[in-house]
Amino acid sequence: MTESPATKPTDGKVCQRVKNGLKPERNGLVKSLHRCHEREHKHHCHPEEEEVHSDSHHGSLYSRPFTESFEETPMLVAVLTYMGYGILTIFGYLRDFLRHWKIERCHIAREREVQKDFVPLYQDFENFYTRNLYMRIRDNWNRPICSVPGAKMDLMERASHDYNWTFEYTGRVVQDVINLGSYNYLGFAENTGPCADSAAEVTMKYGVGVASTRQETGNLDRHEEMEKLVAKFLGVESAMAFGMGFATNSMNIPALAGKGCLILSDELNHASLVLGARLSGSIIRVFKHNNMQSLEKLLREAIVHGQPRTHRPWKKILIVVEGIYSMEGSIVRLPEVIALKKRYRAYLYLDEAHSIGALGPRGRGVVDYFGLDPCDVDVMMGTFTKSFGAAGGYIAGKRELIEYLRSHSHSAVYATSMSPPVVEQIITSMKCIMGEDGTTIGRERVRQLAENTVYFRKRLREIGFIIYGNNDSPVVPMMLYMPAKIGAFGREMLKRNIGVVVVGFPATPIIESRARFCISAAHTKDMLNRALSVISEVGDLLQLKYSRHRIQPSLARPFDDNVYEDIDD
Repeated sequence: MTESPATKPTDGKVCQRVKNGLKPERNGLVKSLHRCHEREHKHHCHPEEEEVHSDSHHGSLYSRPFTESFEETPMLVAVLTYMGYGILTIFGYLRDFLRHWKIERCHIAREREVQKDFVPLYQDFENFYTRNLYMRIRDNWNRPICSVPGAKMDLMERASHDYNWTFEYTGRVVQDVINLGSYNYLGFAENTGPCADSAAEVTMKYGVGVASTRQETGNLDRHEEMEKLVAKFLGVESAMAFGMGFATNSMNIPALAGKGCLILSDELNHASLVLGARLSGSIIRVFKHNNMQSLEKLLREAIVHGQPRTHRPWKKILIVVEGIYSMEGSIVRLPEVIALKKRYRAYLYLDEAHSIGALGPRGRGVVDYFGLDPCDVDVMMGTFTKSFGAAGGYIAGKRELIEYLRSHSHSAVYATSMSPPVVEQIITSMKCIMGEDGTTIGRERVRQLAENTVYFRKRLREIGFIIYGNNDSPVVPMMLYMPAKIGAFGREMLKRNIGVVVVGFPATPIIESRARFCISAAHTKDMLNRALSVISEVGDLLQLKYSRHRIQPSLARPFDDNVYEDIDD
């Protein structure tokens, strides 16, 4: 296997690890993928792993280690998972038969008798899944919180006497639950401190609601200040804010693309991006997750063949990606995406909902993380709901772009203005991150989040769990696979005062159920160690330690020197 000099970064080679003889899958170049640096004359890839070098024009784009892991599902686990879903499906049809003959009571929505000859409104597979599978584990979601969702939180206890169809509150409060589920990356979801004090002061002056759109009488001076601050924070010419993060994507993409345009979308993009692309009326083509070969192939075909039937050139080609993918924990290969975008003269729409504030030495997102020029991204989108502890979203870029959206975006023209205390929370937290409050609290929180993320991910791998995503991503998916273990893991963790989010179909592929941990700068080392101890205990109880390549613990191990030991099946 040959390698051109351009493949090597300044401090070593770039290699991709393909574990267990894996084949390419939806998670990028390969299902189990690593980009690692190697010392000269020494390879750190496992001897049994196939080594695949990246294309020569990609390796030099990275100035720092970029390590992502998507270990293949063990064959036995995959078979048992399919068997589990098969058994549940069989019993589901049996229960539907009993419900049809009124032997078992049906609690879910059904068509009325007068509509019995209509095309069924509710009877589809997802409704079948909801009736017979989701209801078994429904107690793991929509848990009512009665405190600030900080590093710890209080939950209202509830019980069900009809197998999760309805719930009753017991009157008991479960206190001091370690929160590993909220997107509170920098710990600004708090009810004390400068952010809370400023929000309370603004509430007394402006009130809570604005009762108008920005174009009418709902444009406050605080809105103007916030947008200028966002543009300064991102290093772009202008920015505008919206009251809802989901609508920021779904209502602005249709304003940017339309008939005769082509949208190239990552297959794991968020539902808001998918909806926005569909509403635009553009042709949509999907490329494999974080796979630059797949993206470049679509770009070439778009340039060569043009629009369907007419073969006229596309009016516009828009590449849509996310900074951090919230279900995979992976980080977009932004240097490569920008290189392709420039080569083929396409536009780039970057959704930084999870990465803004959570990545980069200055907390300014994935662009800051890779040390790139913000001007290379045509449309920068992000939300205030996560790192800033507020609500809403923003679009940022060139001044001409923002002025166009102010008059053409449905979300800007028809939506009510953002609430003043929410705006103040954004301003105060953003100034804190930038250091404009005269302190180093923001910088320390960004650094603490990065340390907590690396430590938590490293320890989970050492314990033996299969973890997805990038080493620097605060979104940490831990694979559960089997349907019965989704509910069991969430319940067992809560019994031990750890609050987690478990995720299954349709948010993930049906056999890739997982627990998703969100790390925060507010988590102390003791909290993380306590959580890791409980996760390991529950992992042993439910037999969740699936990984065949467990990292050997070593306090003195360098950052990139991962040494694996084989784990017998």
